[in-house]
Amino acid sequence: MDACTLGDLLDVVGGPSLRLQTAPAGLAVPVTEALLYDAHAPLTRAPGALLLAVGVRASAAGPLARAAAEAGMSGLVVRGPDGPLAEAESAGVALLSVDEDAAWHHVHLLLASAIGARPSAAGSGLGDLFALADAVAAAVGGATAIEDPRQRILAYSTVPGQPVDEDRRTGILGLQVPGSPANSEQYRVLFAAEGVVRLPALEGSDNLPRLAVAVRAGGETLGSLWVVDDGGLAPDAEEALAQGASTAALLLLRARAAQELARHQNGDLLRRLLDGTADPAGAAHRLGMGLGPDGNPAPVRVAAFVLDSSVSAADVEQTALRLLDLVRLQCEARYGRHAGVLVDGVVYALLPAGAPRRRTNRHSHRGLAEDIVGRAGQALRVPVRAGLGDVVGGLAEVRASRDDADLVLRVLGPELPVATVEEVRPRVTLLRLTEVLGERRELSAGGWRRVLAHDAEHGTEYARTLVAWLDAGCDMAGAARLLAVHANTCRYRLRQAQQQLGIDLDDPDERLVLWLQLRTLGGLGSRH
Repeated sequence: MDACTLGDLLDVVGGPSLRLQTAPAGLAVPVTEALLYDAHAPLTRAPGALLLAVGVRASAAGPLARAAAEAGMSGLVVRGPDGPLAEAESAGVALLSVDEDAAWHHVHLLLASAIGARPSAAGSGLGDLFALADAVAAAVGGATAIEDPRQRILAYSTVPGQPVDEDRRTGILGLQVPGSPANSEQYRVLFAAEGVVRLPALEGSDNLPRLAVAVRAGGETLGSLWVVDDGGLAPDAEEALAQGASTAALLLLRARAAQELARHQNGDLLRRLLDGTADPAGAAHRLGMGLGPDGNPAPVRVAAFVLDSSVSAADVEQTALRLLDLVRLQCEARYGRHAGVLVDGVVYALLPAGAPRRRTNRHSHRGLAEDIVGRAGQALRVPVRAGLGDVVGGLAEVRASRDDADLVLRVLGPELPVATVEEVRPRVTLLRLTEVLGERRELSAGGWRRVLAHDAEHGTEYARTLVAWLDAGCDMAGAARLLAVHANTCRYRLRQAQQQLGIDLDDPDERLVLWLQLRTLGGLGSRH
């Protein structure tokens, strides 16, 4: 497990929950534990600890800051903003604060969980399962594998001299049990049984029988343990395997908790990256997205997924959470460690644009988004749309990519459910121009209003004709084709618009502004 640093801790629980007042030794100092101050007990040496100033007013915590420094601690946590800043800086310890009404036991639990349950760099939390597989193999007398409910191999024993067969070799190489009707039947028998079962060898040249047991907790099936039976298993093999299943259940629950905590922490960190309030350097370390091969920050891209507006208000929250799970699952399968978060009904995912764990590149992001949209449509039974922001040069620019992705979502529709910002750049540019023009009176004034008002009052089509003519590069024949009318009709309408409404179509600047305002503020778009 990587050592947790002060910067890591702030990335996980910083912001409203925990605020940094000063860090004279920097953010890279290790944080090992969170301790509650007890005025009735001596302060023992605890290198790297954070001391929670229980029962001490923030303004009177100066001596405690000095005592924490003498005990080798990394920092002091006080309630309220008026902590001993000068004393902490002089002592060389970090000073952090929480809300004045925060419950110390809640703060302690929050910090202890973030420090103690911090996932390792590998992010799996399954290392102890390999040790368990070896222990079970030694006790039972046969090569052992631990699987999840989807028949993926999580860990396997490496005890020398224990026979293996082709099924085990193939499974370990691919970390997946080979599928077959006979195999499926054995899993059906296993998961229907209450305890250890003996299963015959599958058809094959050197396949051996198995001893197996389901791993359960509270009625939920977490996985299974399998032992190759070469005829030389220990007399108490079934009892030893059952005990191994009990231990495996605890380890799998712990691994699941660590993974869920990592997801929650990474999601909160991504939330702050999206709004530009997270420290990019600390976030890069936390998310495993540091420097690229060239020494520069690794490029990333934000993908945004949203449910179709047809989802009822009663179902949208639950469905959005299911969409978040699906996006996380697909992205983790592709990239390993991954951050995803649900913000205001939109699921955001952070995609590395360099080389991920499996072979892909930034151009495959669209393919991944299409796959997620397709799977989500089938699983959730509701249309999903996905917008991908621009590829940016590191986590410091994540907010810009998120803004792009949000704009893409606004221009998508049933005919185009997935797009990158590059593919719809003209649409999003016009959308932003519409917003900018609408916000400023001097930019929204002009003859376009007179044109639309005249059309509405008299049933004319001057606006459509003007847009078609301008879209066609001021070519009358081209405008006529767009409108499916005779060129003389176009010519007549344009002449009438000039004479009746005072529009100067000979001025190129006025033509450009008129076209832009009609296309954006007038809502004509590309329709003719």
